[in-house]
Amino acid sequence: MGISRVGRFKPQENGFILTMSMLAFLLMSLAQTAVGAEEGVKPYPNGPISFTELVDDVKNEVVNISTTTVIKRGPIPRPFGQHKQFRDFFGDDFFERFFGQIPKERRQRSLGSGVVIDPKKGYILTNNHVVANAEVINVRLDDGEEYKAEVVGRDPKTDLALIKTKKPLDVKSGAPLGDSDKAKVGEWVMAIGNPFGLERTVTVGILSAKGRVIGAGPYDDFLQTDAAINPGNSGGPLFNMKGEVIGINTAIVASGQGIGFAIPINIAKELLPQLEKGKVIRGWLGVSIQEVTEDIAKSFKLEKAEGALVAEVIEDSPAEKGGLERGDIIIGFDGKEIDSPNELQRVVANTPPKKRVKVKVMRDGKTRTLTVKVGAMPDEFPETEKTITTDLGLTVQTLTPELAEQFDWPRGEKGVLITNVESGSAGAEAGLRRGDLIKEINRQAVEDTKQYKQLVGKAKAGESLLLFVKRGSRTFYITVTLEAE
Repeated sequence: MGISRVGRFKPQENGFILTMSMLAFLLMSLAQTAVGAEEGVKPYPNGPISFTELVDDVKNEVVNISTTTVIKRGPIPRPFGQHKQFRDFFGDDFFERFFGQIPKERRQRSLGSGVVIDPKKGYILTNNHVVANAEVINVRLDDGEEYKAEVVGRDPKTDLALIKTKKPLDVKSGAPLGDSDKAKVGEWVMAIGNPFGLERTVTVGILSAKGRVIGAGPYDDFLQTDAAINPGNSGGPLFNMKGEVIGINTAIVASGQGIGFAIPINIAKELLPQLEKGKVIRGWLGVSIQEVTEDIAKSFKLEKAEGALVAEVIEDSPAEKGGLERGDIIIGFDGKEIDSPNELQRVVANTPPKKRVKVKVMRDGKTRTLTVKVGAMPDEFPETEKTITTDLGLTVQTLTPELAEQFDWPRGEKGVLITNVESGSAGAEAGLRRGDLIKEINRQAVEDTKQYKQLVGKAKAGESLLLFVKRGSRTFYITVTLEAE
């Protein structure tokens, strides 16, 4: 395709044409304006030209939260490193005189946001990570008034927390909590918080998506928005255009712009009664579950890849007592259809302990209904011999013939199979992947999870483990360093 050069514009030669063109454009613009006026064109009702009225209505419901946390230091290298002869020669008094005493702990100050839900009780909803382990919590209102606060209840699994000021808040009313299930993708939303310590910052955008799973934990079910959310926004509210809170801002994608996440407010509403009591108690089945992929669905002769596959049943658990078996695919729980492992985890967690529920499973190509008495989720899970999770952030299982077939390993292969790698963990940082087979740890053969646990358990925080790993047809060594406490 040829490209033609555009000739240089010459005012003297083209003055008349330019004048006529501008006149024609002006007449067309006037005509369009007249038509618009006659037809009474109005802006979209849900897209306000200005958000000032909404900001004025809700700004007093948003608070700044500042915390102080005492962090104990690990071993700190002294001057001249490990050369003991220098320290012995000069003495500790010399180093303390010129370098000062090395503190064993330090105070870390952090900023976040929160939303007032009951000013008379002093209740403020925020993120767990904003107030976790804080020794001092200060709350500041929009008008600058400050209050001391304390934690009422925290839930690390959903990253929610309820704090309480030591006297009633001077706020007319708490923020109305909306219905995040009814929120629609594409509607306007507003975030108010303190990003980077910049108080009372307002950002707007749309609700970009719902039900996002971002690897934050077993109860992932986030709202996604392009309203700017930055560090310091954590714990602040995400409002709809009615001034209702539909989410609690919690996370961002570090490598992406315009991608922020909020915890649906309906999750918070379900947990609030338990947070008020100081502890969240969840329902528990006692099974290890995994996704039903297309290949697994075919091998189980299922029409669709849905449900949650039971990979392991913990001994003496509610699941075992109720008759659940390894290889069952759970497709229904307490009258609700189950499409994925995440959905099953959320539904079970929200079920009161001791409640008897109907569990629908696929077993040997047939549908069965079992009755299970839901238990209370323990603080520490009993470990099965085949499935364990360690400080490396790895979930591993002894390689069985069934797992070998599922993960394409030849029969007779031995080792410990990685079935999950926690995002941001030591294992993930080292480059380990789901499906990798661990053959050795520190030059010692590993054939089952018992050996794996013994060898990993010997390592101390800050130490490195040498793993011999098989990935497909490749074998390689890799070091994984346990995080310092």
